[in-house]
Amino acid sequence: MDSKQQIYLLFMLKALADENRLAMTRMMANQERTVTEMAQIIGLSEPTVSHHVSKLHTAGFLTLRMAGNQRFYMLKPEQLDLLKTFIAQIKEPMKHPETILSENAWIDALNWDEEDKKVLRDNTRNGKLIQLSSKEKSWLVVLRWLATKFEVGVRYSERQTNQIITDIHADYATIRRALVEFGFMSRERGGGDYWLTPKA
Repeated sequence: MDSKQQIYLLFMLKALADENRLAMTRMMANQERTVTEMAQIIGLSEPTVSHHVSKLHTAGFLTLRMAGNQRFYMLKPEQLDLLKTFIAQIKEPMKHPETILSENAWIDALNWDEEDKKVLRDNTRNGKLIQLSSKEKSWLVVLRWLATKFEVGVRYSERQTNQIITDIHADYATIRRALVEFGFMSRERGGGDYWLTPKA
């Protein structure tokens, strides 16, 4: 296991290291589940379950099937096999220890072009946003990534929206406003709910 694989192992372990996410992973082991269904079973709000699903999906544990406006998730067995392989290699010492600067395995796993991936590498560290880019082209890439933290068809209160954004960067007000201004999210008039737009 080289240093990049070690980083990816850590990324996968962090995705599973939550009581609710682990329970949801087991729910999806043998059958497809929707966010709504899991929210009812586990007793959490849909936005909260959606947030957990996003982390599991980004870490490669889930397959996604679209049926109209519904999203069906299921556990990906081959990702568990990869996890087992990495864990089995922990006992093997690294031949050439390397300095681990940041966790970019999640970026490498994205089905995005290399230019957009570079923007994320330049503006994030370990899954957190480290700066608000002043270049509109780069800012749009960052906002596109931030939009993936929200689930299609789910309405979020302003408080829930802030919580999800704060997990990435402390300046939730600027980011929340930008997501709306650039058309990634819509907002109910009078300061109500937020939701992803069809464009996002």
